[in-house]
Amino acid sequence: MRMLVMFDLPTDGKENKKYYTDFRKFLLRDGYDMIQFSVYSRICANLDAVDKHLKRLRHVAPRKGAVRVITITNKQYGDAEIVTGERRRQEKRMNEAQISLF
Repeated sequence: MRMLVMFDLPTDGKENKKYYTDFRKFLLRDGYDMIQFSVYSRICANLDAVDKHLKRLRHVAPRKGAVRVITITNKQYGDAEIVTGERRRQEKRMNEAQISLF
């Protein structure tokens, strides 16, 4: 399964920029890959792993702005249609590694 984290955080002022930067750095350190600006994806083995990462997100998410999480299957993620642009290098790498894992 995949967790998609989408956020819209204020970046006006020094304090808000720090919250934004810290949250983004947390996502990258915690194994998320950037899909688009403010949209990150993480592979989770099962619902227990999703619950664990949701708790971590709730703990570090800034109080201002909006953070949304959607959990989808790998098949649903793979079936996403790209209307413009191309898959990012990280997405291609994840899909190739995923085939050998599952």
